[in-house]
Amino acid sequence: MNNWIRTSWPALAIMLGASVWGMIWYPLRMLAALGVTGTAASALTSGAGCLFVLLVRHRAIRTVRWHWLLPALALAAGVTNLGFVWGSIHGQVMRVLLLFYLTPAWTALFAHFILRERLTWTGAALAALSLAGAMTMLWSPQLGLPVPANLAEWGGLAGGMGFAMSNVLILKTSRVLPGMKAEMRTATIFGGAAIFSACASLFEAMPAPPTGAHLGVAAMLVMGLGFLLASNNMLVQYGMARIPANRASIIMLFEIVVTAMSAWLFAGETPGPREWAGGACIVLASALSSWVHRTKLDPKPQDGSRAMV
Repeated sequence: MNNWIRTSWPALAIMLGASVWGMIWYPLRMLAALGVTGTAASALTSGAGCLFVLLVRHRAIRTVRWHWLLPALALAAGVTNLGFVWGSIHGQVMRVLLLFYLTPAWTALFAHFILRERLTWTGAALAALSLAGAMTMLWSPQLGLPVPANLAEWGGLAGGMGFAMSNVLILKTSRVLPGMKAEMRTATIFGGAAIFSACASLFEAMPAPPTGAHLGVAAMLVMGLGFLLASNNMLVQYGMARIPANRASIIMLFEIVVTAMSAWLFAGETPGPREWAGGACIVLASALSSWVHRTKLDPKPQDGSRAMV
């Protein structure tokens, strides 16, 4: 009984974390409706999350040591965050998320060059399966080539590549800087997302900013999301530190279920047969890759940190 409780609470923590990530697109669209653009929302919420982590875990700051991997991780996190946030605001949420989840393909490639992991036939097959799912989902006689149809879908694709790079760089950082606390890697991820999105906002047309009561609601949403996302990252880290990485990876796929349900309930988005078929291939590849890549890349527990998504 005690053993069941010890394993159930961490699994529940990861499932709750995945649920938050699966629902986060809705308050982001609320911010967009109030006049806060995707880039501004990404910068503000990530900045709030970074501040929260630094305040709560300020004693861990002393463990930070300079290394080129930290700005690289911050940049990858910035691409991850902005790609998903901007894509989920302006595109079809489920398609953006599925393109984001093409991580088996990118992880196999990045791990080969950065971690010097040999690209096996199994890894190549999983990458091919996920890419086949994406092509199935994206292909149509009217659109021709199976490529993202709009900037929002390109954002989801770029975000997924950034997420795979972030995962690989987190592994690399944990090996090169073993004394650096996981909370500081989380702060680096949030801080990088905030800076990258703030720079990107300079190139986006800004609507009239919220005023009056709308300004107060927007400020509360930003601070609430920052607190929620920072707490959520710590919650997921708690779970991933206590159960096997392969099992945690499977539980994380619950995010797709939550996203599909929330997109149907709140946005009226219903995937068609091609989306279901392509999504099934992507989810299957992601599930199988948990045994192929993550346990092989690092037998130690991972951070599971994401700035926004």
